[in-house]
Amino acid sequence: MTTAAAWRYVHAPSDATPLFYELRPSAASTDPLAERAPPTPVVLLDGIGCDGYIWRYLAPALANHTVVHGHYRGHGRSAPPVDPDRVDIADLADDIDGVIADAGLPPAVLIGHSMGVQVALEIYRRHPGRVAALVLVCGAPGSPLRTFTATASLEDVLPRIQGLLAKTPRMANWLSRSLFPTRLAYEVAARLEIQRDLVDPRDFMPYLVGMSQIDTRLFVSMLRAIGRHSAEDVLPTVKVPTMVVAGGRDGFTPPSRSREMAAAIPGAELLEVPEGSHTAPIERADLINDGILAFVARHAGGGAAPGAPDTDVVDDPTAPTASDDDRAASG
Repeated sequence: MTTAAAWRYVHAPSDATPLFYELRPSAASTDPLAERAPPTPVVLLDGIGCDGYIWRYLAPALANHTVVHGHYRGHGRSAPPVDPDRVDIADLADDIDGVIADAGLPPAVLIGHSMGVQVALEIYRRHPGRVAALVLVCGAPGSPLRTFTATASLEDVLPRIQGLLAKTPRMANWLSRSLFPTRLAYEVAARLEIQRDLVDPRDFMPYLVGMSQIDTRLFVSMLRAIGRHSAEDVLPTVKVPTMVVAGGRDGFTPPSRSREMAAAIPGAELLEVPEGSHTAPIERADLINDGILAFVARHAGGGAAPGAPDTDVVDDPTAPTASDDDRAASG
């Protein structure tokens, strides 16, 4: 049975920023013949600059679960933060807690990618009752900028970049919107990180489009917040089932960081994708989907819906897309 997604807004607890989220009901919950309670819900947590592209293949495979996907403040269809200073990982964790509460979910499986790993661990720290299990994909528990392409230079120059953007915000945003959503930007990404032979450009371009629509000042402020944050101390306290997914060729989060994180979490499972980059979930969707679905089935019930797509996905013409008009309306 097909289930329709609901698109909703909730106000951030810290400053009342309007936050968008999508709620896709479980196919099992709408089956009149189902005798068991529906499987544990799943919450998808993006990386910085993202509003869902990385879940292109995993989300449809989770159709037996209620799936919630929220857009961070200033991302996608969510409004820019009312208070520009409220962009720390703790703020984002509280935002997602508000989304989960508004959706009326019981404890859920949190699946985080990149910065979403930090958000997931911070939710566990601040709101442990929300968490039934953790899936931490291509991310680190904290201070990720220090291992970005094995150098600390990015973290060092961010304050200077932030100062420059404060002086020329319109020019910076114009350049971002002109350069990011282009084939040239894709070619640069293919040379620096993503595995060209494993990624369809149509899967990666939504990321570049989404990046182009984010205010550059917000993006750099969030990068600095990511660099300051650490949930290393949370790892040994985790008492829910946890799976760590690593890309063997991830230049943003080296696989050594994922191995260390898995070793620090009691009983955590590790899935390492040898040829995977930071975008492994769209490069090796078959391997990662199978691993995550098996983990979720063991610890949260459910699994792939009958007939759920594997790696071939048809674009949903009703899916929301971000625009300046959307953001203005949401405010």
